[in-house]
Amino acid sequence: MRGDGSRLRLVTRGSRLALAQTDLTVAVFKSAGLTNIDVVVVETSGDRNWDTPAASMEGQGWFTAEIERALLDGRADCAVHSAKDLPGELAPTLMVAAYLERADPRDALVSAGGVRLAELPVGSRVATSSPRRAAMARAANPGVQVVPIRGNVDTRLRKFREGAVNALLIACAGLDRLGIGDCITERLDPRFFVPAPAQGAIALQVCEGSHVAVSIGEAADHGMTRTAIVAERTLLAVLGGGCLLPLGAFARVEDGRLVLSAALEVAGELRHVEVAGEIDAPQALGELAARNLNA
Repeated sequence: MRGDGSRLRLVTRGSRLALAQTDLTVAVFKSAGLTNIDVVVVETSGDRNWDTPAASMEGQGWFTAEIERALLDGRADCAVHSAKDLPGELAPTLMVAAYLERADPRDALVSAGGVRLAELPVGSRVATSSPRRAAMARAANPGVQVVPIRGNVDTRLRKFREGAVNALLIACAGLDRLGIGDCITERLDPRFFVPAPAQGAIALQVCEGSHVAVSIGEAADHGMTRTAIVAERTLLAVLGGGCLLPLGAFARVEDGRLVLSAALEVAGELRHVEVAGEIDAPQALGELAARNLNA
């Protein structure tokens, strides 16, 4: 892989989901004939501060900064990230060499009794730490009470099952990758309950000019996933946002065109736009969506 017979070192978080995503990455590499792989696990500030409300955490990169540091100081060759955790602007010396084929990008509702989001009774406690999901939940059902929740996937599901809340909003991809997608009550329509930019994708990050960048790109990059995520992350970057921006972005190909649905909460109002453009111009489409949201 590295051209000198040495091993490729992947760095990741230690959560069960992060390790499952790393296993998927290793499987993609092995199917491409790249087998000399080691995994380096690091703890991030987001992992150390589960008791801190997300809205109170300063800056960006809570789940990525320590992983990126392992690249920059030479402890690892390639970082495995949930693409939606990446800040709007990457460090100037880092790049994404590959995006794995995207899993289900939609948000999931997990609810007691299999009740759908629009049908939850007034006062139902719906848990999420995401301002975006909170805004869209209130738009979909103004009667629900959105409450904060933090912790990894297992912790959040445990709190739900213990009755702390009536329903939980969470990414479909994470539940599917952990093999527990059967707990999902409703996979929410991404045109209206718009996912986070890059949700459902795995990003493989390297140092610019790295000797592994080309090999990783050839082995793992999924072209249509990259196209969609470039559109979504361009929108995020133009708006200057990170994980706390109540922004949704979902790009896909329809009838030979690249279509981008986007939603942003501004002063309590949820704005929706949908734009379409050429498949080979995803950056321009993200910029157009940003202009329309700000209009």
